[in-house]
Amino acid sequence: MVAANERLSMSQVLTVTLNPALDLATSALTVKPGLKLRCTEPTVEPGGGGVNVARAITQLGGKARALVALSGPTGAALERELHARHLDVLRIEGPGETRQSFAVTDATSSDQYRFVLPGPAWSTAQLDAMLDTIDAQCEPDAFVVLSGSMPPGAAPGFVTRACIHLGTRRVILDTSGEHLEHQATAPQPAPYVLRMDSAEAKALSGQGLETRAESVGFAEDLRKRGVAEIVIIARGKDGSVMAGPDGLWHTSAANDVVVSAIGAGDSFVGGFTMALAQGHPAPEALRRGAAAAAAAVMSPGTQLCLPGDYELLLPRTSLTRF
Repeated sequence: MVAANERLSMSQVLTVTLNPALDLATSALTVKPGLKLRCTEPTVEPGGGGVNVARAITQLGGKARALVALSGPTGAALERELHARHLDVLRIEGPGETRQSFAVTDATSSDQYRFVLPGPAWSTAQLDAMLDTIDAQCEPDAFVVLSGSMPPGAAPGFVTRACIHLGTRRVILDTSGEHLEHQATAPQPAPYVLRMDSAEAKALSGQGLETRAESVGFAEDLRKRGVAEIVIIARGKDGSVMAGPDGLWHTSAANDVVVSAIGAGDSFVGGFTMALAQGHPAPEALRRGAAAAAAAVMSPGTQLCLPGDYELLLPRTSLTRF
């Protein structure tokens, strides 16, 4: 965890969650079709990419404000969970009922089944009003984290509009699907950081990207094309690679114990962003993000990275320059 004086010296971090979810997680002895499955007592957690990033930063002792779109009874329940975890919440009204997601672990095989419901659709006017809110709430040098799925109604090109609207704020983007595909065409202005997982990188490149060198080569190609100033590709148990102005880097995953993969990517973004906000250079932020991700997979359900696990794994997390 960081000391109080480090928290005070952090640059402002605002995470944006337009499609949050109330996450339920449970387990059953076996998961088979057609049967009435008796589940264990569920855990209830606030979810959504930006929410998880803010939670990870807060759990690690940093400071982040979470802009969250909430509506209806599920939104009210989610807001209570956010405040129970001492998050600094900037609540805006969502366009419809907040969604839920549900994860069930097969206790016999340890396989995990994750069910994610769709969220409500946003209009262009509602998205513009949300960007106006960020503009009013953020300092000029703030980090703004767009993490997770973009909501229905946000067409490809929304990230570019956000970057134009936010000006000098440093946008950190971790998304998927058509929004990631559009971003890979290098529309300008580009985000400060673009992160993706290995499967997404393979799909974008049309290549196997079997080795670290191949992954970091693709990341550097994206960077040179202007997709982002820094491009990160997660390689699962093989850690992550990064291409940026400071060169090409690999960081280890540091941990082989996997209890739950939920939130590992968001924990990485949390640890990485917190380190940048504290003034660490990008390679060191990469290492700290990897330690946070490794800590997250040690926790059951959606608990993300716990500070004790993070402190244990950080010294074991290596950083290598290509």
